[in-house]
Amino acid sequence: MLTQLTIRNFAIVSDLEVELNRGMTVISGETGAGKSIMLDALGLCLGDRADSDSVNSGSERAELTASFDIRTIPQARLWLSEHDLEGDPQECHLRRVITREGRSRSYINGRPTPLALLRELGQYLVDIHGQHEHQRLLKKDHHRVLLDEFGNHTELTEEARRLYHKWRRQHAELEQLTQVSDERNARIQLLSYQVEELEQLALTQGELEQLEHEQQLLENAGSLLSTGQQLLNISHEDDSLNCQSMLHHCLQLLHQLGTEDSRLQQANEMFNSALIQVEEAGREVRHFLEAVEINPERQQEVEERLTAIYDVARKHRLLPEQLIEFQQSLQQELMGLTRSDNEIELLADEVESAWQSYLKTAAELSLARQQQAEHLDRLVDAQLHALGMPAARFSACLTPLDTERYSASGLEEVEFLISTNEGQPARALAKVASGGELSRISLAIQVVTAQTSSTPTLVFDEVDVGIGGAIAEVVGRMLRELGERVQVLCVTHQPQVAAQGHQHLFVSKKGQKGTSQTRVSRLSEAQRVEEVARMLGGVDITRTSMEHAREMLSA
Repeated sequence: MLTQLTIRNFAIVSDLEVELNRGMTVISGETGAGKSIMLDALGLCLGDRADSDSVNSGSERAELTASFDIRTIPQARLWLSEHDLEGDPQECHLRRVITREGRSRSYINGRPTPLALLRELGQYLVDIHGQHEHQRLLKKDHHRVLLDEFGNHTELTEEARRLYHKWRRQHAELEQLTQVSDERNARIQLLSYQVEELEQLALTQGELEQLEHEQQLLENAGSLLSTGQQLLNISHEDDSLNCQSMLHHCLQLLHQLGTEDSRLQQANEMFNSALIQVEEAGREVRHFLEAVEINPERQQEVEERLTAIYDVARKHRLLPEQLIEFQQSLQQELMGLTRSDNEIELLADEVESAWQSYLKTAAELSLARQQQAEHLDRLVDAQLHALGMPAARFSACLTPLDTERYSASGLEEVEFLISTNEGQPARALAKVASGGELSRISLAIQVVTAQTSSTPTLVFDEVDVGIGGAIAEVVGRMLRELGERVQVLCVTHQPQVAAQGHQHLFVSKKGQKGTSQTRVSRLSEAQRVEEVARMLGGVDITRTSMEHAREMLSA
């Protein structure tokens, strides 16, 4: 449950800290005193959109914090664990900071988090019923949402939505593969021609580099052989002037010196090393020359092959070395456009399987909705009778859709119908109910759906607008009964509702140094009598209104 709400520099509140208890907490005060500011601040802590104008005049930022006791909320504890946001195992703190420039930061248990996570966690903590809830009843899409919330169809609705979107994706892919168009056929023809041309060229990895190297050897074969032979003669094959014989002669002269000086020994090692290097170099040159030949026929073949490669590359405006990668990309695109009939048939089977899975889940959802609709009808009727509409007959009507209108929301359209008079057929809410009746219908539905809600804190913001007298007392009792099971916060102008609260908070506004500040105080029993009397009698509180207030509170 919500245990504490702290507000700093928000709207007309400079510093406010409210502690909250279990049961039904009533919030009252004069119009414009700022009763809804508490709920606005709570909404921002739960992820509502922020407005820079809500920052208190003269302040740079507003800070809002909501603290919750989560010992009895296993879903919230599990969610925090899955997102690595655990703090105190018994408490959870949501914080929101809004700057005058319009920037906003959100925190869960002191750790910065995206706003989306704040909203996600908030679903497990608080359910807010606004004063304009009855206006949403005029939208049929909202009827389906209310019925699914009442029936706790979350898993079924999510699974039906997932399966429907899976089918849609696969169906779109199948249509794309099977569609026949001039543009697609023209592209296939072009790709086929280009791929065939490249396949005939049959360029292999590394072939271009090898051909270019071979061409260079063939073009310079004569010069290479001549120069290479000269090199061999100098190093090995000239009997008198080659490097080897001269090095041998140097070694002989060094030996004739007949001294063991270390410097001459080093010279000896160097001459021997040079002799070995010359011999190795000669072998490498000889091997190279063996691979060089004057072959005009092969040279012509290599040049023709290179010309073919360069021509194809020039045609596609590519570098020759890019041709292999280009061929692979064309083949992949062509394959995607010309999948085999077997592949298309396989995808068609997958599409049909996805459709049947969706239909099965959607049918389960339809059955669950039908059963819960009948239950909802009975409970709402009972509430409407208690709210002074004894002839009212509520009906959550499920109308099957044509196959082509099936959607992620299911196989039927949900619409709430009402008959307010005996013998009158049930019709759409907008066509039958007056403003006052619509408020009562909305309140009845909210109370019923709240009874099945797993959310531990329910907020009702002036949902009793448009009712009074004995009906307001019934509303108060309804909310108090809810407060026996969950925490209820109720903003109200009705004394009959206020008298039913387990505790009472009074919101007031006072001028201070040229500004207005909102304050919230917890009323004692004596103060509650005065506040209920004020709500009964207006500005002047009489002895009669005080006595009436005492009677209401004692009852």
